Amino acid sequence: MPKIQMKTPLVEIDGDEMTRVLWSMIKDALITPFVELKTEYYDLGLPHRNATQDAVTLDAAAAIKKYGVSVKCATITPNAQRMREFPELTKMWRSPNVTIRAALDGIVFRAPIVIACIQPAVRSWRAPIIIARHAYGDIYSAAELYADEPGEAKLVFTGDSGKTRETPMPRVDSPSVWLGMHNKDSSIRGFARACFGYAASEKLDLWFSAKDTIASTYDGRFRDIFEEEYETGFRDTFEKLGITYFYTLIDDAAARVMRSPGGFVWALQNYEGDIFSDMISSAFGTLALMTSVLVSPDGCFAYEAAHGTVTKHFYKYLAGEETSTNPTATIFAWAGALKKRGELDGLDELAAFGEKLGAACVSVISGGVMTRDLAPLTDGSVPVQTVNTREFLDAVQAKLT
Repeated sequence: MPKIQMKTPLVEIDGDEMTRVLWSMIKDALITPFVELKTEYYDLGLPHRNATQDAVTLDAAAAIKKYGVSVKCATITPNAQRMREFPELTKMWRSPNVTIRAALDGIVFRAPIVIACIQPAVRSWRAPIIIARHAYGDIYSAAELYADEPGEAKLVFTGDSGKTRETPMPRVDSPSVWLGMHNKDSSIRGFARACFGYAASEKLDLWFSAKDTIASTYDGRFRDIFEEEYETGFRDTFEKLGITYFYTLIDDAAARVMRSPGGFVWALQNYEGDIFSDMISSAFGTLALMTSVLVSPDGCFAYEAAHGTVTKHFYKYLAGEETSTNPTATIFAWAGALKKRGELDGLDELAAFGEKLGAACVSVISGGVMTRDLAPLTDGSVPVQTVNTREFLDAVQAKLT
């Protein structure tokens, strides 16, 4: 059969360790046999980021702005342990995701991939809970300081006009650590609009939660902007659709979520979104069963897997051992990017293939063919055949042909 032709390139962002291995396997088995793939390639593997002094990450972000759609492999964010593991590193490079999210000022939407034979661990959940994570600022671009003696600190802001504002912080009587983080009205407003727009498009209720009783200025600003955007731009739409907007404190929301039936969008600040998206994915299955897309206010889309680089499996792979690494989330990243590229370019065949690719993956798992991480999670409704990664990809490929 003739391959599907593309008009505009995808931005293809390669990564690290086992997910980098999966990346090539997925392309070879599920993409290039069916699509005449056209991409602009960027290697964000840690060695290449180090070799370019992380310039390649900024180049990749610029390419996403240019072409509008990207698909990204998982990457390493080095910590102290990784610095010892990679002695050639010249710096503890920041997370590529943080750099790209800051450049695009985007919002991350994460949704569990629902499999019929894998029931949620929370028995009241009957529909997916979609996490809308604000992907700018907060702790991910914070300034940190360690002081080795007693003393005091101030939070000082100097405006472009020269005017300064300052707030004293508590005096400490021992060595101490300090953290200063920020956010922007424009980014918070874009986050709010994206959340309301997404919830309306999916006809789902929207929850937003923060801790404005403690962070009355910081979190209070988030709450105020969400309320303004709802009242001025979305109340009428929500009422016509029969959906609701709901704000509550983050601790109250966490308790309510556990008793809810699901089926809503939960908007969260950057750190909380990071944490609770992992909780939601684990409760619905595993991190390998969650989609993730970064959406920018100007209409750029960056698809990726929600999980990391699967280091443990990578070392098994290097030792020549067989692995049963779950590639589902990475397959869905490719499926989402191809579908969106097709939609934006008016290529119905490409968009349909992206949809078909995701459906084929779900069909294989629902039929009982799955990697080892999923087998213990099934409800017994189908006979389970545990396979390695290659066999799983072969089964998905068979659904596409």
